[in-house]
Amino acid sequence: MPRVGLTPDQVVDHALALIDDQGADALALASVAARAGVAAPSLYKHVSGGLAELRRLIAVRVTEELADRLAEAAVGRSGDDAITAVLCAYQAYATEHPHRYTALPQAPQPDDDLTRAATRLVGVIVAVLRGYGLDGPEVIHAARTVRSLAHGFAALTIAGAFQLSEDLATTHARLITTLTTGLRTWPNAE
Repeated sequence: MPRVGLTPDQVVDHALALIDDQGADALALASVAARAGVAAPSLYKHVSGGLAELRRLIAVRVTEELADRLAEAAVGRSGDDAITAVLCAYQAYATEHPHRYTALPQAPQPDDDLTRAATRLVGVIVAVLRGYGLDGPEVIHAARTVRSLAHGFAALTIAGAFQLSEDLATTHARLITTLTTGLRTWPNAE
């Protein structure tokens, strides 16, 4: 019998806490079980596919969290204001949860839950880009551009790649300005 009160969502909570504390490489069923207060074999009662299933559930959760954060940032905004808010929210999520961010799949494998979460994440970006009059293939090209900018800057920041003393927030703001300027002149923009 599964432990009373322990659910797959709670197992994911414990796994994410472990990742946040020690990094993605520390993820092991024994470590998650210790945090949950159960024996490692009993985790299979809650996450039947073991570590692979747990990684999948983590990927879904992190994708959903990021989608929630971006959607919240975009509400009530449009154009440059919306894209700025979305990119700042993306960067904030990545830097607040650097280890968790590494669990965000960059090329998700076919999986209904992950596809649903990733579609929602991309949907937020596409909705914001429609404010620039983009549609069809052009909105996809623009969404890829936004994703490249957001992930690239976040990944480099997390990796400690920006070692010079100039203010990182200023660099991020200028990068966003470069993007928004380009979006206003993008082919197929209104």
